[in-house]
Amino acid sequence: MCTCITFTAADHYFGRNLDLDHSYHESVAVMPRRYPLSFRNGKKFETHAAMIGMAFVLQDYPLYYDGVNEYGLAMAGLNFPDNCFFPKQETAAPGSDIVAPFEFIPWILGQCHDLAEVRTLLDRIVLADIPYSPQLPINPLHWMIADKTGSLVVEPLKDGLHVYENPVGVMTNNPPFDYQLLHLAEFRNVTPEERASSFADNVQLPRYCAGMGGIGLPGDLSSPSRFVKAAFTRANSVCEKEENAAVSQFFHILGSVEMQRGSVRMPDGGNDITIYSSCMNQDTGTYYYRTYDNFQISAVCLRHEDLDQSSLAVYPLQLELQIHQQN
Repeated sequence: MCTCITFTAADHYFGRNLDLDHSYHESVAVMPRRYPLSFRNGKKFETHAAMIGMAFVLQDYPLYYDGVNEYGLAMAGLNFPDNCFFPKQETAAPGSDIVAPFEFIPWILGQCHDLAEVRTLLDRIVLADIPYSPQLPINPLHWMIADKTGSLVVEPLKDGLHVYENPVGVMTNNPPFDYQLLHLAEFRNVTPEERASSFADNVQLPRYCAGMGGIGLPGDLSSPSRFVKAAFTRANSVCEKEENAAVSQFFHILGSVEMQRGSVRMPDGGNDITIYSSCMNQDTGTYYYRTYDNFQISAVCLRHEDLDQSSLAVYPLQLELQIHQQN
């Protein structure tokens, strides 16, 4: 359960809510240009684009959930169970780039400047059934990728890898993206504006509160409902162009679909919560985040690191609530 969005003010932003019932002790990880990247297909990048993102760092390897590279290309993986399908690598056509799902983000962000280059790589990629280890099996995922001009959704289905242009800059989970766009049309008449009564010519119905133009927008936390609510909130968002205002607005958009503990109960008794929310400035390489228990926004900047190093820089998350006492 997750939500991913893009947003444009003076700069360009990309980020997501990570909704799970447990944490993997995530960190913000900066991968410099000379960090050696070895892939399961035998290829190795001695140098590549630098990147920053949220990751589960295991044996000095960042398993990225999301990230942005030094060129402003951003990417996130979201849960996509049941529909997701990764073929066996033996079935790949000759000449394909076989990539394990856990390598997909560094494979793309390490090589590409923009979506045009991403599309070229996607033409020959096979996301194969290759886990990180027997103890860490494959997660069923789909991905959203964005530069400063737009975004794509990449979904591995049984009939192949589907790549969709994303006109609304939003992605959630199931069902597949083409259904989510079709479902959005059911809400084509909602509006942030106040509308005149159209119930019947001879019946005058009063406006008794603000916000009635949005009646019909879903309020539940299912994937299709979060898609609609996030798309509506993002598309109608208004904010100042300066950085603090844009970052604040970005987190407010994600906040419209965040999960509170107890609102989504899992079959095993656990509770899905928004473990963290992220906002990446694609122009400056700044990674902003907040966590479920710490509303304060923390930031790590890619360009504040020595990007010609060969070792990761890892920043543990600030998890405890911080309150500004005024008296």
